[in-house]
Amino acid sequence: MLLIAALPIMAVLAVAVRLSSPGPIIFRQKRVGLDRRDSRRTVARDRRRGNEGGRIFDMYKFRTMHVSKNEDGQVWAGADDHRITRVGRVLRSFRLDEIPQLWNVLRGDMNIVGPRPEQPQIFSELRGELDRYSARQKVLPGITGLAQVSQGYDQTVEDVKRKLGFDLEYIERRSPLEDLRIMARTAPVMIFRKGAR
Repeated sequence: MLLIAALPIMAVLAVAVRLSSPGPIIFRQKRVGLDRRDSRRTVARDRRRGNEGGRIFDMYKFRTMHVSKNEDGQVWAGADDHRITRVGRVLRSFRLDEIPQLWNVLRGDMNIVGPRPEQPQIFSELRGELDRYSARQKVLPGITGLAQVSQGYDQTVEDVKRKLGFDLEYIERRSPLEDLRIMARTAPVMIFRKGAR
């Protein structure tokens, strides 16, 4: 229902992205999703083939950056990142670039509410630095979450550590009512650009 309701807005944003700079309208990126494995049964298998932390899926967003042929690997976008387009800066400020992830929800990759999915390389690094980081993967990742409405975009590992605390708190007490509360808190974050960079 949300996806259908959002289609007119998405059409306008798609035109804006197309006119802002050359390149695709939709940006697709690999992210780490739900880990459905029983750790007691998969230890030996993981030693043989590696453990990515969860099912890898393609997450969709409106493109907010200039297309570059020279990729620098998986990195966070900084507050004054030169790669961000003018239209992209507005989309990111109001979190409108996330709307295409409703398609991920429809596909079963994500929920509306849950911990934000991370890029595989960054996930691997953070899992090695932060205790219990992998515990986030025991629920479906979300478009919004307790961490997102409580804190702005990540800039440092300390930011991630604080968000991890919010994610684990959400997982412990999650319920339909808690999801509704977080969704209600998401609208002011978008409208008033709380924590936006």
